[in-house]
Amino acid sequence: MESSPEHGPADPSLLRVSDADRHRTAEVLREAAAEGRLDLDELDERLEATYAAKVYRDLVPIVSDLPALPGAAPGWPTAPAPRPAGGIPQVATRHDLSVAILGGCDRKGAWEVGPTHQAYALMGGVQIDLREAVFTSRETVITCGAFWAGIDIVVNERTQVVMEGIGIMGAFEQGRDKVEARLDADSPIVRVKGIAVMAGVTVVRKGPPKARRKLRGGGRPELP
Repeated sequence: MESSPEHGPADPSLLRVSDADRHRTAEVLREAAAEGRLDLDELDERLEATYAAKVYRDLVPIVSDLPALPGAAPGWPTAPAPRPAGGIPQVATRHDLSVAILGGCDRKGAWEVGPTHQAYALMGGVQIDLREAVFTSRETVITCGAFWAGIDIVVNERTQVVMEGIGIMGAFEQGRDKVEARLDADSPIVRVKGIAVMAGVTVVRKGPPKARRKLRGGGRPELP
């Protein structure tokens, strides 16, 4: 059976990998290096190949000769099992513009962001969550315009943030990180430009949106 753009590839190994897949593969490689299974040159070479991977077929040979992390299935990563007949794989939707006028606009989950994105808010709120977004270029420029409004941008621990905007009687800033930054030479760059007039444009670094809540001693959940 041949693949078609409408229904996605017939071969599951040709499905696109996510950032979470790349991060998990990188953890396997770092653990193997710590155990002496890989030297530093091999580690660098495989990490470079990991973050350049596009489909599951690209990831498999990178770790095929290494044991998986505890709790992971042997031979990980593997492509997802084929969907039942009639199932249509979910494809990330491209969004280049986010606008909120007297209302709200949310971009979250698996969505595709291009090299540039524009966000405008007038007496409203825009939330742009990039933690599960599919980046199409190494650097993404987000141009913001906010008036009596708020634009909140969320990134993960691997994303490098560059703030170049202006706040007039408002704020244009990177907020306090909720998780520690883990940047390297392959980290995507998000450059935020624009202006906030009596408004706020804020970037916050947070953990994975689907991470399990860890219970504290008092039994209250700790949110990512």
